[in-house]
Amino acid sequence: MKTEVRTRSEVLQIGVITPSEYHSLAELHGGRSFLQVASWAAVKTEWSSELLAWRTSDGEVAGTTLVLYRRLPGVSRWYAYLPEGPDIDWADPRLERWLDPLLEHLDRRQVFAVRLGPPEVLKRWQATTLKSAVRRGRRVDDVLPDVVEPVGASVADRLRDLGWSRGGEDGAGSDAQPRYLFQVPIGGRTNAELWSGLSKEWRRNIQKAEKSGIEIRRGSESDLPAFFALLEATERRNGFRLGRSLAYYQRQYRVMNAERHGRMRLYLSSWNGEVLAAHTMNVVGRRVWYQSGASANHHREVRPSHILQWTMMTEAQQLGADRYDMRGVSDSLDPEDRAFGLLRWKLGTGGELVQAVGEWERPLPGPINQMLLRAMTRYRSRR
Repeated sequence: MKTEVRTRSEVLQIGVITPSEYHSLAELHGGRSFLQVASWAAVKTEWSSELLAWRTSDGEVAGTTLVLYRRLPGVSRWYAYLPEGPDIDWADPRLERWLDPLLEHLDRRQVFAVRLGPPEVLKRWQATTLKSAVRRGRRVDDVLPDVVEPVGASVADRLRDLGWSRGGEDGAGSDAQPRYLFQVPIGGRTNAELWSGLSKEWRRNIQKAEKSGIEIRRGSESDLPAFFALLEATERRNGFRLGRSLAYYQRQYRVMNAERHGRMRLYLSSWNGEVLAAHTMNVVGRRVWYQSGASANHHREVRPSHILQWTMMTEAQQLGADRYDMRGVSDSLDPEDRAFGLLRWKLGTGGELVQAVGEWERPLPGPINQMLLRAMTRYRSRR
């Protein structure tokens, strides 16, 4: 959320706001992650939640966040999580003006530790840069980035100076959200420019799908069982497990679209009347995310996923999105590494890989809180 420069010299206060207030602010600014919309709290039923706003001395809202709370079994203290948030002025050189009121509020809520995920970027690599760098044993960070974002680098330094630990460092647990994301810039580009940015393989596969008679349609909640069946097949084929149930996706679809029509969308790719691929997409303001994708084990030769992605990308463009966010990828550039396959597929869109600032964690003051965070970190590392 963008704020006036003058707020950088003011004392900020934090307090609870209603879902309707929060929703109206999201629509006004349009910069919030789908993990920070009010309805996301209803998706994560195992957590309780709270909506907070930072205000200036004249009562103007300068920042907002959704906070998820989870109680530690056997004790009366809570763990707080701000997924891809808070939505504040991260370029402010005095981040403590924002974070100190947050920590004071969480302390009053009997929170023993907090984790947040600044929605800022550290580095960017163009698809062409990474394609030429594919080597056995190589990782993304072995390659010089095309862009180093000064705000992201500054945020990481300031958080460390303020006593926060980055996920995976200093005993902190690893990130819950992906640190490496693949995004396709689409703002200001024509459909022809998007098409020319695709690799020859992608263009060929889309054209093959069109010639094969693939049909694309936007689905409804009643199509989620078909999507989920394909997702289970995809998980078995590719050796991963998201751990989400059909009920999870049904709940997400229901509550997010009740908040705003078209917030979560489902697209299906069919051939000869059979659904061969199904992907979900989330929309918040001018931001669009491809969240989950699934495809059948058979008839892969008609390329149902490539044309489905192209349809979603062009629809995101029509919605006025600045970027088509394809979410997480591995940092492996090793062609023999199974994890590289997903990145290789996304590189064909001609987009860029971005490294996020990542998630940062710290205990609230006091030895008991530090002990509880250490215990929870050990527990997570054994899972």
